[in-house]
Amino acid sequence: MKYEANSVDEYIAQLPEDRKEVIAKIRSILQENLPKGFSETIGYNMPSFVVSHDTYPNGYHCDPKLPLPFISFASQKNFVALYHMGIYANPELLAWFTTEYPKHSKRKLDMGKSCIRFKKMDDIPYVLLTELATKMTPQDWIDLYEANVIKK
Repeated sequence: MKYEANSVDEYIAQLPEDRKEVIAKIRSILQENLPKGFSETIGYNMPSFVVSHDTYPNGYHCDPKLPLPFISFASQKNFVALYHMGIYANPELLAWFTTEYPKHSKRKLDMGKSCIRFKKMDDIPYVLLTELATKMTPQDWIDLYEANVIKK
């Protein structure tokens, strides 16, 4: 599902009732647990936390006018998704997450490169997402991003 919104509150307001609570809870977890320095915005038509141009003036290499994306989340047709760029770029973080996931959920991990899909709203591992949110500072993300993406 694609939602057009200018703010995260506007995005959430458009969601079906059964998804509003889930998306709001994920947002709250990220707001409360991400290290200081990430900014909340709408990016690619979904709620996102980014490294702003104030912190990282170069912006995103695909479009330098955009801030550096870090985490996004969305209500899709058949699932809720969390897109965590750090998991995609950091093999140690990915290994930690995939090892911890079965300890927090009855369901098999459904994951793409940076996309974690939750198809059952009653089995989202919020405690694990809370811990995941604490794992990378904006500077950690910038350093990892530059090491993996930016050609020097």
